[in-house]
Amino acid sequence: MQPFIITIARQYGSGGKTIGKMLAERLGIPYYDRDIITMASEDSGVNAVLFSDERLKPDLAHRLRSHFPGGDPVSPEDRKFTRDDNLFRYQEKIIRRLAEQGPCVIIGRCADHILRERKDVVRVFVHAPDDFCLREAMKVDSLPERDVIRKTIEIDDYRAKYYKYYTGQEWKDARNYDLSLNSAVLGFDGTMEAILAYLEVRSRYFTR
Repeated sequence: MQPFIITIARQYGSGGKTIGKMLAERLGIPYYDRDIITMASEDSGVNAVLFSDERLKPDLAHRLRSHFPGGDPVSPEDRKFTRDDNLFRYQEKIIRRLAEQGPCVIIGRCADHILRERKDVVRVFVHAPDDFCLREAMKVDSLPERDVIRKTIEIDDYRAKYYKYYTGQEWKDARNYDLSLNSAVLGFDGTMEAILAYLEVRSRYFTR
């Protein structure tokens, strides 16, 4: 099978992270999630807690009026050094570096958009109905159900706005991905198998 870089965007509670880990283990390739924040922190010298983890600061409404400007990270001497846009660039830099190192699974952080020009990238979106996501979230969140419902809504809202701000695209738009899979229908194992089956077919037609 042709080695691919697999990016996984996911709804909270859909199991996208778990499926990503399973996929990486099956393929014997690296898995990256919050490691990217740690790497970006080390690369920039900025404390990891300052990096936005797929959420935006209170001035979101104002910032959504324009797209992410792009460009290279500014130097630590610049007053703009710790702004979210600059910190995002460090994450972008790390994601590109990881892709250059070889096949891997990357969770979230607009990796599908950042690596969109690469032909060896498979972009996956994992979703599921609200009731399924709630049940799965309840397994890991020791909170009352009403609080988990609110948390699930808030996290998906953050992710959608984060994606919109940095890519100019809609997070749930299937046209942004190669595969959009319902984990409630397939289950975690079935979703992983569907991705593997796609990789097999894609390998036959892969051209650099």
